[in-house]
Amino acid sequence: MVEVIKYSAKYKPDWNAFVADSKNGTFLLLRDYMEYHADRFTDHSLLFYQKGRLIALLPANEAGQQVQSHGGLSYGGFVTDKRMKAALMLEVVQAMKTYFQEKGFRSILYKAIPHIYHQLPAEEDLYALFRHGAILYRRDLNAVIDIAANLGYSRTRRWEVKKAKQGNVQVQLSTAYSDFMRLEQEVLRQKYNAVPVHCPEEIGLLVSRFPENIRLYTATSAGELLAGVLIYETATVAHCQYMASSAKGQEEGALDMLLDWLLTEVYFGKSYFSFGISTEQQGQWLNEGLAHNKESYGARTIVHDFYELKL
Repeated sequence: MVEVIKYSAKYKPDWNAFVADSKNGTFLLLRDYMEYHADRFTDHSLLFYQKGRLIALLPANEAGQQVQSHGGLSYGGFVTDKRMKAALMLEVVQAMKTYFQEKGFRSILYKAIPHIYHQLPAEEDLYALFRHGAILYRRDLNAVIDIAANLGYSRTRRWEVKKAKQGNVQVQLSTAYSDFMRLEQEVLRQKYNAVPVHCPEEIGLLVSRFPENIRLYTATSAGELLAGVLIYETATVAHCQYMASSAKGQEEGALDMLLDWLLTEVYFGKSYFSFGISTEQQGQWLNEGLAHNKESYGARTIVHDFYELKL
């Protein structure tokens, strides 16, 4: 039998310790990250036990009669340790279904943790969801560089990087988070009439909590910020959470030079470098220009899947 317990603050040490020792958890699934915007979500995370041993976690929140795993995170499926096996996961998913059914919920929206973040194979959840009748309702396209494969840049990208290196651009690790987020806000407003998911104050808070995982790298000239990349770093992935370049930075190829430095020096030892998604409308529309730009650095596609499990 699998026992299900709703998360409360008293379980925070157990939760964080389990994530830290899991085969597919990242710092986004630690409580100090999950709860930076706790006022926006009604948490309904779960802990799963078998014979008194913690075997799995589910970060989740309520949204009316629906459960989301998790609405405020990029991904948020089951977190498991290296002892999790396929048959046990079938029981865990059944226990989750029964628990939420008894609470009166109608469905579960499930965000899988993309496999590039796994430190060991950890897709028992996808098989269990299939067995329990979950339906794939969204699939995002994520552009990722397998650094060891070293596909290299396109011819045009090589030329642009070479040209940028001949200028006066300097690249560095930076703490100018507010300046960068203002640049990011302006770029998103002009290009897409959109705003970043995080405000500058939230980024500052998250950096203070996770200084080893969230890093800003910038390209400058004579002290002027030309471009920046905010990286979310996990055990296997360096992910571009935000990336922006000013008009002058575009003229001088500042972002090309910065990304080349990150790929060839800073994160050369990582397994993957992720540019993020190039899809909109729940995966139904591909921004081909954006995808092509990322692919010119040697990125290729993985998918990020979202499932609906009716109760």
